[in-house]
Amino acid sequence: MTQPTLTRRGRGGMNALSEPLRSALTLAAAGVPVLPLRAGKAPFGNCPACVQNACGGRPNMKIPGPCRCPGVCHAWAAATTDPAVLTSPAWTAAWRRAVCVAYHPGAAGLTVVDLDNAAAVDWARTALPATRTVATTRGEHWIYRGAMSSHNAVRPGVDIKSTMSYARYLGPGTGTTTDLPDAVRVLAVKEPSPARPAPLRLTVPAPAGKAECPHRTPAYLERGIAMAEQHITRARSAIHTTVYRTFLAVLSTHGRCGCLTDAHITRLFNAAQTKGESPRHCNDAWTNARTRLGL
Repeated sequence: MTQPTLTRRGRGGMNALSEPLRSALTLAAAGVPVLPLRAGKAPFGNCPACVQNACGGRPNMKIPGPCRCPGVCHAWAAATTDPAVLTSPAWTAAWRRAVCVAYHPGAAGLTVVDLDNAAAVDWARTALPATRTVATTRGEHWIYRGAMSSHNAVRPGVDIKSTMSYARYLGPGTGTTTDLPDAVRVLAVKEPSPARPAPLRLTVPAPAGKAECPHRTPAYLERGIAMAEQHITRARSAIHTTVYRTFLAVLSTHGRCGCLTDAHITRLFNAAQTKGESPRHCNDAWTNARTRLGL
C-alpha cells in the first residue's frame, strides 16, 4: 500500500472533500478498493431495498447477486476503486458521516494479519516473516502480498483479513510488503480428524534433476527446525492444532526434497510430547499433514 498523496486543488476541488474521502480517492487511484466506515468503525447499514440481502447481494459476494444499489450496501462487497461511485451523491452523504476509511484486502491482492494485542505481536515476530506493518490502537496489521480466505481467531488475538473482509486503513506503515507465506496460510487450516498412525520415517524422494537438496545448508535447515520447536514450546493453548500446523509448515517447506531426517522429526516429536502430546497424536498430526500436502 502506498502513502496517500493528497493534492490541493482550487475551490470545490480536493479541499472541499472530507478527509476520509480524500484518502479513499488516493487509495482507489492506486488500485485499492475502499469504503467508508461509520461511528463504531463499522460499515454503513444496508438500505431498505437491500436489508437481509433481499436484493440478491453484490455481484462480487460469495454467492454472486444482481444488486447494483447506488448506496454503500453490503459492507466489504461494496468496496470500489471507481471515483465516479466514490463521489456519487449516495456515497458522498456517507463520507460526510464517515469516521475512517476501510479497504478490501483480497480484492487488492493483499492479506492482513490483524494482531490484536502485544502478545500476538510478540508471537508474529518469532513465527512469521517480516513484512509491511501498520500500528493499530492495540497491536499491528502485518500486510502480505497475496490473497486467501479470511478467518477470525486463528490463534489468540490473531485474525486474517483478505477475501470477503475489510480492514481499516491506518496509514502506509513501515517496511517492505513481502509475499504471503505458508506460515500464514496454515493458520487457516483446521485440524482434520485423526488418521491411522504412520511410521516416523519420511520416504519423500528428492526433486528430480537436483544433485543435492538446497535446504541441506546446515544453518538454513537448523534454523527452520529450531523455529518449529520454539513455536510448539511457546504455545499456550490449542496444543493439538499448534502441533499439526507446525508439522504442516515444516513439511510444506522441507517435505518434498527429502532433507528431513529421523533426527529432525524426533526433535519435533519431542517438543510436542513435552507440551503433553501423546506419541499417537504426534503420529496422527504428522500423517494428516503429509496427506494434506500429498506426500
